[in-house]
Amino acid sequence: MGTCSEDPDLCRASWLLGFTSLLLRVCSAVTQSAGAHGSGVEDSGIPVSLKGTQGGSVWFHVIRNPELPPEVELEKISWGNVSRANYIVMLHVFPGRDVPEWVNFQDKFEKRVHVLNITTLRIDNLTLEDSGRYRARESYRQGRQYDQDFRLRVYEPVPLPQIRGTVLSLTPAWCNVTVECDANGTREDLTVTWESEGLSRELEQRPAPGPAPNPWTMAVNLPPSQPSTSLTCVVSNQVDQKTATRDLGDVCGHETDSDGQALRAHEGVIQWIVVLVLVILGDLP
Repeated sequence: MGTCSEDPDLCRASWLLGFTSLLLRVCSAVTQSAGAHGSGVEDSGIPVSLKGTQGGSVWFHVIRNPELPPEVELEKISWGNVSRANYIVMLHVFPGRDVPEWVNFQDKFEKRVHVLNITTLRIDNLTLEDSGRYRARESYRQGRQYDQDFRLRVYEPVPLPQIRGTVLSLTPAWCNVTVECDANGTREDLTVTWESEGLSRELEQRPAPGPAPNPWTMAVNLPPSQPSTSLTCVVSNQVDQKTATRDLGDVCGHETDSDGQALRAHEGVIQWIVVLVLVILGDLP
């Protein structure tokens, strides 16, 4: 205040200099922001969903941005992994080169990653740890960049199921059977459905569809006179499916044969007892 009161011209010049400096800083910030936006990386939006099986292969294919003019040439594609919003480059692929330029994760992926062409990548011998989000960053001339994301989910192969049948009760009119579909291994992401052949729907007692504890169980009421009847257990996940089939006629027929043999054995014993009694009575005075 004292300086301004003593020299008003110096005060005005100092104020003008400070205002000009502030204005230049604001303009510079706006220019940098506009430049960063104009040359920034464009995002493709929703990631492409990919599914694979443990031990199998998966293909990543980049589609050129349709908004890019045809004369804009692709310089390279950088493939990487996205973890918690951090993009870590794995390798670079250049036009006309079959061998990629590795940056990170070479020990983990080099023997399993194959560059089919500039826009297609394949990963073989998938593991459950390969699940995650991947990003392909396309770099074009004039500093234009475009991101395309992929979300990969790797599933375990579906185990081969086995069907066991247990006869609960057997009468001349009905054979009441409990059928179990047992699939060893993980229960995660598995779904079971039953398919029948030769079995009318009114004789089935279907379980609720969808995931269930292992084993999956279904009760069936089968008349012995029913012709060839079979049940198929279908176990599946998003990428794989296995089946097992059991003939219910064999289950009920086996029990019937066992009962018949037991009955014939009892009849033979009774006949021998009768003969023995008659012999004893015949020897009596």
